[in-house]
Amino acid sequence: MPNTTTRAQADVGRYVSDTLRDRYFAACDAVYALGATAVAEGDVETSFGTTHVYRYEPADPAARSRTPVVLVHGSGSCSAMWYPNTPALSAARPVYAIDTPGDPGRSVQRAPLHQPERAAQWLDETLAALDLDRVHLVGASYGGWLTVNQAHRRPDRLASVTLLDPGGLERVGLRFFAWIFASLFATAAPKALRPRLAAWLEQPVLVVPELRAMVRAAVRAHRIRRPAPLPLSDAELSTVRTPLYLVLGKRSLLVHPKRQLERVPRVIPGARAEIITGTGHGPQIDHADEVNRRMLRFMDTVD
Repeated sequence: MPNTTTRAQADVGRYVSDTLRDRYFAACDAVYALGATAVAEGDVETSFGTTHVYRYEPADPAARSRTPVVLVHGSGSCSAMWYPNTPALSAARPVYAIDTPGDPGRSVQRAPLHQPERAAQWLDETLAALDLDRVHLVGASYGGWLTVNQAHRRPDRLASVTLLDPGGLERVGLRFFAWIFASLFATAAPKALRPRLAAWLEQPVLVVPELRAMVRAAVRAHRIRRPAPLPLSDAELSTVRTPLYLVLGKRSLLVHPKRQLERVPRVIPGARAEIITGTGHGPQIDHADEVNRRMLRFMDTVD
C-alpha cells in the first residue's frame, strides 16, 4: 500500500457531500442512457482505492472473443463521457470503461496516483483484477496521458494505445485553462445562447442537456486534488513500442496539433497520427462516427 501521509491525502479527490454526490450520480446515469447499455458494472480493488468499471459486450458471440477495448476518460469527468462511442465500439469488441479514482465518478480514491509510476501501477492492477492480459487502451485528454504513460512504463498488457487529443505531450498552457473556465461559465448561459456559444467555444457540452447537467453537477459535487501531469520527453516517448494511434482536433487548445503530428511519428517507431478538422478538444464527441470508424480500423490492423 502506498504511503498515505497527511500531505499525500491532500492529493486525494473527494465529494463535498453525499447529497451532491448522489445528484451527480443521477446526472451521470442520464448521460449513460444516451449510449450503449452496460451488461455489467462493478468494483475492483487496487492499492490506490476502489475502481469502478462498466462492461459492454457485442451482440455477436463471435465478436466477444476479440481483443477488448478499455476506455480511460478525461479529467473532471467519468465513464459516461464515452456515450457517443460505446455503441459502435461494443458492437465490434468487448468494451470496459473505467472511472479513474480522483475524478468524479463511482471509483473511491484512497491514495494519490497522479505520479507517473503510481498511475501506471494503478492501471496495471485494474487490468489484472479484470483478468485482462491484452487490451486496446483508449484515452482522451487526461486519460490520454494515463494511456501513453502506460505504454511507456507498463506496456505488457497493451495490444495498442489510442490517444484522443491527449495530455502528456505538452505542458498545459493558459489558453487551455481559459477555454475550460469559459466553457464552465457558458453552461449557465440562457438556453437560446448556448448553440452559438457551443459553436464559438467548440464545446458540445452546451448543446447536450444531459451532458451539461452532468458537468455542472460535477463542479458542485467533487473536488479534484492533483497537479497537471508533466509531459513525456522525446526520450521517454521513444521507449514506446506498443502500436500507437494519435487523433488530434485541428483547433485543439491542449496541444499544438501540427507540432505533434510531426513529432509523435518521428519519435515513436511506427506511430500514426491524424488531425480531425472541424473540432477542438473533443473529436470523439464532435465527430463520433468518424473517430469510431478510425479507431476500430486501427485496432483491426493491429490484431
